[in-house]
Amino acid sequence: MQQEYTISLFTEDHIGILSRITLILTRRQININSITASESAVRGIQMLTMVVTTTPDMINKVARQIEKLVDVIKVFVHTNQEIISQEIALYKVTTRGLMSGSMIDDLVRSYHARILEVTPEYIVVEKSGSREEITALLAFLEPSGLLQFVRSGRIAITRQVKELNAYLKEMDDAERTRHEPSEVYN
Repeated sequence: MQQEYTISLFTEDHIGILSRITLILTRRQININSITASESAVRGIQMLTMVVTTTPDMINKVARQIEKLVDVIKVFVHTNQEIISQEIALYKVTTRGLMSGSMIDDLVRSYHARILEVTPEYIVVEKSGSREEITALLAFLEPSGLLQFVRSGRIAITRQVKELNAYLKEMDDAERTRHEPSEVYN
């Protein structure tokens, strides 16, 4: 049975790694629902967060295959219950569509949104939250003259206290120890 998974993977900061990772997913006919790349807690290490829908067996095969790539340091696979995640979205709406004070009040209070810019022609609204919350605000704004809409990929951290950060710190400490000059005793 297919379900949604979040793949968090740590890579060295080298050109072409994303292409090799997506090739593995493409060969297995797994579509990427969202992807986000960012720095990690360790300098020189990038974190890629991908959301895919597949079977448990297939996600395990793909994770093992991705982890074999030279520049990949570690791959973690999580279900939605194992992570805390957010997306961010920007909405550009005609100013006359949102001119009533009650609509703007609903945006800020009910949807926990922020107004980023107001011009005579448009208003830009920002919303961070779950995919469902972002979609609900989109449905609310569409009748008001939605001009543009864009959402980010998922960003996620695990519910476990230690897992990701501790693994990277251990790797960083080991790397530093390897490069420290050794003392010579007489």
